[in-house]
Amino acid sequence: MFESVIGLAVGIIILALIMKLVSIPIHLFWKFITNSIVGAVMLWVVNLFGAGIPIDIVRALIAGVFGIPGVIVILLYQYL
Repeated sequence: MFESVIGLAVGIIILALIMKLVSIPIHLFWKFITNSIVGAVMLWVVNLFGAGIPIDIVRALIAGVFGIPGVIVILLYQYL
């Protein structure tokens, strides 16, 4: 009886550790997706107001990875 309780406790601890390790990359993935969407919308809004920033792969990646701060850096680079 005692061995099965210890085995169950060890199994639960291992399962909790595995779930923690799996949840970290999923959290980072969703954060990247959210930043990408916000960055794309911000580039679209900025161009909607007549900024005239050409959207190419590099600017899209900067806006996607960094989100709003990336769009601000793109704007500063464009006008400086």
